[in-house]
Amino acid sequence: MHYEIRVTGTVPNSVLEEIEDVQVFEQPVESILRGDVEDQSALHRMIDRIQGLGLELIEVRRISP
Repeated sequence: MHYEIRVTGTVPNSVLEEIEDVQVFEQPVESILRGDVEDQSALHRMIDRIQGLGLELIEVRRISP
């Protein structure tokens, strides 16, 4: 499944290294992560990690690859 995750702020490089097959697009006030996610539990782990950093989750949506 291919997802797009938008968060306020910048995702640290150390976290990005943990996430495979994800492209990151940084905007002035948000970061956009796009890529394949293995399954729902992997998606939830990614979201938990992002929120654990104190970044505000704006949107999670499934997109066409």
